[in-house]
Amino acid sequence: MSARLPLVLRQLGRLQPPGPPRRLRELCLASSGGGGGCGGGEGLLGQRRLRDTQAGSSRGPGSRAPPARDSIVRDVIQNSKEVLSLLQGKNPAFKPVLAIIQAGDDNLMQEVNQNLAEEAGLNIAHICLPADSSEDEIIDEILKINEDTRIHGLALQISETSFSNKILNALKPEKDVDGVTDVNLGKLVRGDAHECFVSPVARAVIELLEKSGVNLDGKKILVIGAHGSLEATLQCLFQRKGSMTMSSQWKTPQLQSKLHEADIVILGSPKPEEIPLSWIQPGTTVFNCSHDFLSGKLGCSSPGIHGTGPIAEDVSLLAAALRIQNMVSSRRRWFCEQQYRRWRLHCLKLQPLSPVPSDIEISRAQTPKAVDILAKEIGLLADEIEIYGKSKAKVRLSLLERLKDQADGKYVLVAGITPTPLGEGKSTVTIGLVQALTAHLNINSFACLRQPSQGPTFGVKGGAAGGGYAQVIPMEEFNLHLTGDIHAITAANNLLAAAIDTRILHENTQTDKALYNRLVASVNGVREFSKIQLARLKKLGINKTDPSALTEEEMRKFARLDIDPSTITWQRVMDTNDRFLRKITIGQGNTEKGFSRQAQFDIAVASEVMAVLALTDSLTDMKERLGRMVVASDRNGQPVTTGDLGVTGALTVLMKDAIKPNLMQTLEGTPVFVHAGPFANIAHGNSSVLADKIALKLVGEEGYVVTEAGFGADIGMEKFFNIKCRASGLVPSVVVLVATVRALKMHGGGPSVTAGVPLKKEYTEENLQLVADGCCNLEKQIQIAQLFGVPVVVALNVFRTDTRAEIDLVCELAKRAGAFNAVPCYHWSIGGKGSVDLAQAVREAASKKSRFQFLYDVQLPIVEKIRTIAQAVYGAEDIELSPEAQSKIDRYTEQGFGNLPICMAKTHLSLSHQPDKKGVPKDFILPISDVRASIGAGFIYPLVGTMSTMPGLPTRPCFYDIDLDTETEQVKGLF
Repeated sequence: MSARLPLVLRQLGRLQPPGPPRRLRELCLASSGGGGGCGGGEGLLGQRRLRDTQAGSSRGPGSRAPPARDSIVRDVIQNSKEVLSLLQGKNPAFKPVLAIIQAGDDNLMQEVNQNLAEEAGLNIAHICLPADSSEDEIIDEILKINEDTRIHGLALQISETSFSNKILNALKPEKDVDGVTDVNLGKLVRGDAHECFVSPVARAVIELLEKSGVNLDGKKILVIGAHGSLEATLQCLFQRKGSMTMSSQWKTPQLQSKLHEADIVILGSPKPEEIPLSWIQPGTTVFNCSHDFLSGKLGCSSPGIHGTGPIAEDVSLLAAALRIQNMVSSRRRWFCEQQYRRWRLHCLKLQPLSPVPSDIEISRAQTPKAVDILAKEIGLLADEIEIYGKSKAKVRLSLLERLKDQADGKYVLVAGITPTPLGEGKSTVTIGLVQALTAHLNINSFACLRQPSQGPTFGVKGGAAGGGYAQVIPMEEFNLHLTGDIHAITAANNLLAAAIDTRILHENTQTDKALYNRLVASVNGVREFSKIQLARLKKLGINKTDPSALTEEEMRKFARLDIDPSTITWQRVMDTNDRFLRKITIGQGNTEKGFSRQAQFDIAVASEVMAVLALTDSLTDMKERLGRMVVASDRNGQPVTTGDLGVTGALTVLMKDAIKPNLMQTLEGTPVFVHAGPFANIAHGNSSVLADKIALKLVGEEGYVVTEAGFGADIGMEKFFNIKCRASGLVPSVVVLVATVRALKMHGGGPSVTAGVPLKKEYTEENLQLVADGCCNLEKQIQIAQLFGVPVVVALNVFRTDTRAEIDLVCELAKRAGAFNAVPCYHWSIGGKGSVDLAQAVREAASKKSRFQFLYDVQLPIVEKIRTIAQAVYGAEDIELSPEAQSKIDRYTEQGFGNLPICMAKTHLSLSHQPDKKGVPKDFILPISDVRASIGAGFIYPLVGTMSTMPGLPTRPCFYDIDLDTETEQVKGLF
């Protein structure tokens, strides 16, 4: 042990008075892990100790404390130091910080606090307030520290008159190292002392008595003048030791007789002058825990108190050491909680009805858990979530740093066969699977879903919260706005679009000098480049920071982007299906001075900003990706980026909250992340990398993260592997391939399926031939998954019209085609219980070693990568490039973007480019009509055939059925 603790002990020793009269001496004792004040002041850090110097004591005048006292304190400090050292071995950067709010000056106490804390390896943060600080001023400081993630414990050193329940309960219970809050006291009374902070002063009294050999069983304990937390804690601890505990106030009529009967007396407030010392029997052990005594407000002339026991003086010093121990123990509990463990999740019970009600009726019938409760159950800390209402929260990315050493769980992808226009239930299967894993098999699992666009919600397909008894709830909040991420993307995208056209306008209408002077304007007489302008200078090779030092040529190069309007690829977006915005003319107002051009709107989820959000892994990375986005080329053929336009920082500000994944829950109370929502047919079709990474840490090594890829395996799954897994570095364990009898019948030659039109009888009656013929599509999708070396479990999403013969046929043919297993699922009608077989099949498949591989090398030429996907995945004979597509490929290759992966924009309704070609089309040529580059997201974006990036509305959109009850404010008609 270093010399610091003996130094503290010597400081304490020097504070004792010299002469035989027994006096109260100021003894400022340290903070950190274990002591508190009493009565109202139980939260004190400053402690005082009572030295028994009474004439006739067993020790002579001026004698030192018994060796046992120092030994106990040393043991506590050394133990705390060793525990903290072990914790820091796992996380070297971690050093707990104890904050002390002090009202008034006490420099000696600060010094002692610092010495003890440093000896144990803690940091101390003193917040010194004026002695006359009001209740509200003290609470303001408490609330600041509550929310400061750098502070791990908080104690109060304020006057007794300042203490109030309002102040004490303003402390966060998990930072209340003195155990004064109602939450900590309640846990102690219930017998949960291992989960709470216990008053260090009360613990010190018990510890000193037991270490001195006193058997507390049957002893009579009298607590006088104590209030609040100290009184309650002392009574609780003594009663558990078998002692008979009495509480009394100084003015109680029977006080003298109670003092005569007591074996041990605890003073919770100063003894009044009128109470004679003779009332305390000789030989009685006395502990003075009064607030004024411990805080040094009693002077040396204060009347003495008998304390003939050898340990009466030691409460303050040991209490200080125990506060340190409290602090360290709380950090040890915190570290243990971060290790993998089965969640103590309170799952919600389902009461399935038959027939199954509508999705929104089922959702509304279930009361979700408060999201902060869910967050705590899965291991999130209070300062790692930002709550939106009652059932949604954003999760801060700081969690990844905290859990960086935690092993990842198993990674499961849910994909599907080529769907009907109605969808085959991949989201429903995803939710049913995690409900089965967690609510029924007690295995940690997380679902990661995309946020739905308003386009399909109000168009044809409806929402994306799952369905039946396998949903994310509340489904109306899930499907409508959520926490505003898509709106943030829309704002960021359109700010950039406005910046492009505005820059062209100003460059066309101003001289070089005027343009430069406006871009680098003088503000309050000071002219300087902004940070992003300095970055542009560096890119141009101009190593100057003084705006007046640039030459005319350098000013021209800096000020003029010289964008070629015909090369602009950045479009405006909105989150609504609107076919009439597919081609528009902008700039027709008089103020635009004749500058107009043809442009278009895309749907918001097709924006590259959405793709950046889905593929980024940090705020820094997102900012860099946003800055790299290429929006056009200049007249020399060089790419023009967001950074060149100077808008990177602004876009990052708009996206700073959207980057945090959204936490929700399933109908059975299991956790779900909803984050990012790129379409799979016109974008890469997967939820965010960040949501997956955070979920993988939270579930732990034995848990499962189930994420969903859009549309068929040829679309969303291929992009998941070749784009998302390249960006994240994550390796999938299993593919769950969703099929339905309905879709297989369609691929087997059944009648067309149209949204809003009743299904033909072929789909509602048994037809084994159609099912068998349609399994060719299922077989092809299994083969696609096998190209990547990942085992496939087929999940047959069972509808009520499916027959046992049809179900058995599909499962048998799927296994023959190479599936690891094939399982019928009934989660839609009965919840997670209906997918337990699927969950067990997934667990078994995940136990096999993954042989994951990418489909192509990104260093291949762009054309070869497109051809590989077309032939190996879609089954095309070859590809055909339009002149515009070839020109774009040549340009992107020349600009250095040829080594990016490919994100095909293709219809989801067929393996080919023709939506009406079902089954497994063969011998077709895949036409590539255009190619775009999403450089910030990190992929090349070919458009297949007549693929549009702005969907249209059908004859009868979903919005006909959506309404609001103005009395109850409940949404109707969502599905």
